[in-house]
Amino acid sequence: MKEETLNTRIEIASFPSETGISEYQAVIHITNPELNFEEQLYAISQSVKLLEDHTLKECRPVFKRYFVSDAANQSECIVAHEEKSAGAYSIIEQPPLDGSKIALWIYLLRGVDIKKTDTGMSCVSHNGYTHAWIGDMIYPCGDSENQAGWLLNNYIEKLEAMGGTLADNCIRTWFFVENIDVNYKGMVKGRNDVFCRQGLTKDNHFIASTGIAGRNSDIRSFVQLDAYALFGAAPEQIRYLYAKTHLNPTYEYGVSFERGTYVDYGDRRQVFISGTASINYKGEIEHVGDIRKQTERMWDNVEALLKEADMDFTDTGAFIVYLRDIADYTITKKLFEERFPDHPTIIVHAPVCRPQWLIEMECMGVKFMKHDKFKTF
Repeated sequence: MKEETLNTRIEIASFPSETGISEYQAVIHITNPELNFEEQLYAISQSVKLLEDHTLKECRPVFKRYFVSDAANQSECIVAHEEKSAGAYSIIEQPPLDGSKIALWIYLLRGVDIKKTDTGMSCVSHNGYTHAWIGDMIYPCGDSENQAGWLLNNYIEKLEAMGGTLADNCIRTWFFVENIDVNYKGMVKGRNDVFCRQGLTKDNHFIASTGIAGRNSDIRSFVQLDAYALFGAAPEQIRYLYAKTHLNPTYEYGVSFERGTYVDYGDRRQVFISGTASINYKGEIEHVGDIRKQTERMWDNVEALLKEADMDFTDTGAFIVYLRDIADYTITKKLFEERFPDHPTIIVHAPVCRPQWLIEMECMGVKFMKHDKFKTF
């Protein structure tokens, strides 16, 4: 579904429920890049209001991610705009490659209340579950290893304040790393160390994640953390995706995240696909230097992960696509429009963790199915 306004294009993925909570994902693009930043932000905010009040009436934004072209000069305006918002949000310098200064990915739920905890978590509680989102976590001291470790330990304290743990309750993380070619190894070491202390190992499970280049407005920050946690689910409701015919376990090349995670509720399955690139089951980069073939292999890998969850691309919400080289934008946009002409998609400039990976993508999805032993979403 697409909706045009004077200065924006709104692309919507809908997962309506007749008996429970409906889920939506939207991507809002600026269609007039000649506007200045404040004008573009205003156009985005008006489009969000349109979603809440009209197009998706009674829906509430649970989480927003602003993709901006110049975080140092643009973040202050967004923070002021979001000051009274109960939902969580994140601001990351990953310039939209359509020439605009800002774009927005937004996750919405219908028929819920959002409350913010004293620790800054934005929470939705319904039918015995609590969904907790947080964004824009930084610790502008030390190197990337120190920052990743501190951020995770601080996040663990927030989870513990709600009676949870990292291993039991965190479903999804995003690590945005400034100058990823330099700082990624430190972030990985900081994450690995905390995970090991928390009992997250190759013998049980890690957490679905994206580790990608991105810059915060604070120049001292090398790592930014966003995260989603779920409380109230039984352990058997949470499963991990491997697609071993296409992908290798991440620990084989020294990192610690799951390729994907799904959660079963009484009425649906919700899937989280981690940042996925052109890699094979041996952990090798496929199609070095070829953006077309890397894109196709990336699609194959995501498709294999979804298939393992008994899902496919028709069950997914918005695609977030990361490109290392801005010169690959035109061909990448064409490839996605040819295969997914009606699918919400945003393409941003954000180098992947290995220089030879030209492209990466992530997505969330929903498939309605009955699981009689679990409570509905």
